[in-house]
Amino acid sequence: MKKSAAKTAFLGLGSMGAPMAARLLDAGHPLTVWNRTEHKAAPLVAAGARLASGPADAVRDAEVVVTMLSDPAAAHAVADAVVPALRPGTHWIDTSTVGPDTVRALAARLPEGVTLTDAPVMGSVDRAAAGTLWILAGGCPLPEPVRTVLGTLGEITECGATGTGAALKLVLINAAIGGVALVSEALVLGRALDLPADLVRTELAKGPLAGAVARTFAEGSHFPISLAAKDVGLATAHASLPVLETVGTVLAAQPRPDTEDIGTLRLRLR
Repeated sequence: MKKSAAKTAFLGLGSMGAPMAARLLDAGHPLTVWNRTEHKAAPLVAAGARLASGPADAVRDAEVVVTMLSDPAAAHAVADAVVPALRPGTHWIDTSTVGPDTVRALAARLPEGVTLTDAPVMGSVDRAAAGTLWILAGGCPLPEPVRTVLGTLGEITECGATGTGAALKLVLINAAIGGVALVSEALVLGRALDLPADLVRTELAKGPLAGAVARTFAEGSHFPISLAAKDVGLATAHASLPVLETVGTVLAAQPRPDTEDIGTLRLRLR
């Protein structure tokens, strides 16, 4: 007899959280959702999800809790409401990019019998909608309900102990951000040397920066400049990274950082 899908709560329905929650709903998970701005939950509620009145209400009866939040401050704020409502046997999956220090601090707050898996993701909204995210999971071994939920969202890389998924995410995302910045500067240099932009782009895409070129010009994906700046800040807090510190300064100075994609950095650097 096939086991029924775990009752799941999803908190955080931004550009990444909403398609991830939709994937779980489509897979048959009884889903309760919550978002600080309630209207973002409307499509999921129309598709059959229950709208919670708050974070504690969302997790009260859940077997699995998934959070996709913007930064460490948001993660701690949601934890203030959620932790007292978690029952023994509940599995919390945090897919946010908040760094290993925040993950370990959250884990230390949990009541006995509750697990926390840090599972930040690589990939943007297009891959979230398709269920093809690259998931970096910390916390070993993964409980079976956690493995099932994450498997619905994408491909799982098991990284090790609690916090290792969050740590690897900082390494990978900062390599990607640095690559986009380098491509952007290469385009500026090409323009300064009176080279056709299409020629520079085409030839860059043939070399070791091919992936960064693709991300710089990607369509159907979304990585706001403000979140990129946050991710760089999380990384530079752990090590001396002069190049990334400079990139972080440039990102923090960009206009409209909450709405513009990091790919538009190619138009900003002069």
